[in-house]
Amino acid sequence: MSALVYNFDTCPDRNGYGSLKWDKYKGRDILPLWVADMDFTTAPEILDALQQRLDHGIFGYTIPYQAPVEAVINYLQRQHNYSAQASWLNFLPGLVPAINLCCHAYTEATDSVMTATPVYAPFLTAPDYAGRELIKVPLCLQGETWTLDFDAMEAAIKPNTKVFVLCSPHNPVAHVHTRAELTQLADFCEKHDLILISDEIHCDLVFDDQAQHIVTATLNERIAARTVTLMAPSKTYNLPGLACAFSVIEDSKLRLQFQKTIRGIITEVNCFGYAGCEAAYNHGEPWRQALLKYLRGNYELLYQFVQQQLPGITFRPMEATYLAWFDVSRLELDNPTKFFEDHGVGLTDGVPFDGKAHVRLNFGCPRSRLIEGLEKMAAALATR
Repeated sequence: MSALVYNFDTCPDRNGYGSLKWDKYKGRDILPLWVADMDFTTAPEILDALQQRLDHGIFGYTIPYQAPVEAVINYLQRQHNYSAQASWLNFLPGLVPAINLCCHAYTEATDSVMTATPVYAPFLTAPDYAGRELIKVPLCLQGETWTLDFDAMEAAIKPNTKVFVLCSPHNPVAHVHTRAELTQLADFCEKHDLILISDEIHCDLVFDDQAQHIVTATLNERIAARTVTLMAPSKTYNLPGLACAFSVIEDSKLRLQFQKTIRGIITEVNCFGYAGCEAAYNHGEPWRQALLKYLRGNYELLYQFVQQQLPGITFRPMEATYLAWFDVSRLELDNPTKFFEDHGVGLTDGVPFDGKAHVRLNFGCPRSRLIEGLEKMAAALATR
């Protein structure tokens, strides 16, 4: 199917549908470019599958069944050269509850959890919710690329550290970890006997032709035996409202610990989540390729605009996702998020990511909407 079939330049009005993204600024003249869902209608192949499921007319309790399981297994092999088995899968209503429950499953009350910052906010709150100590190790810059700082990780780790939580590709800095970097992380985890929780939800949103996502568990059998891989079609195909994600856990002991922890706490995935997941992985690839092309165009426009028309904002090159991480420290704003809201643009505050003086912009939207938001930001800076 030709990419020309798909239209990313227009989208439905999202007001009145309980949209978290749009209702935040309901009644206010603020363009929402914040939380990580896109404004694009999902792939028509997925819409067709959901309509077929709707037409069935019965929406009873649903368990993992052959079609979505096979879709995931085939997708992992085809897209990521990962030969997974059906018994390794656990379907989940989302990755955030899974990250929280992993902190319970693989640690005791006296243990600590390590992650690299800035990072997706639930990585920082999950250990606290579980009553565990959090060890934050800042990413380091090598040239214009953010990477894991292994010297700092070695200095920060404690005897009670049991888990490392990885964001790959990384949100919010949009870095795709290299094979060398992941191998070094795998060695670090093996050396210190850590369980690796690998959130790879953005793995299919790599738009840089020079970058390639590598599923951490595919590096070698040793790291696979200590890794919990978390994935979902939701970010790639704009399906977060369907609440369908999954874990891949090769080691039977780790898998049993996880299953015991989630029992009675995590709800089953609903029937539409399974249908959407199956359709996305079986039929969504042409739409995904068209999406990546469009996002790449948005990114190139965004990068050029920031360099030329947004003085005081530092924007380093991205490799993946549709979430741009802006360093606004040179602007010396007391509250960057409020400043831009006051000028009509809603961005994500960097503070919950452990990114003071940063904001995150979602460019998963029609190009005209992105331009409108950028022009509002330029006008805001012109008032200073």
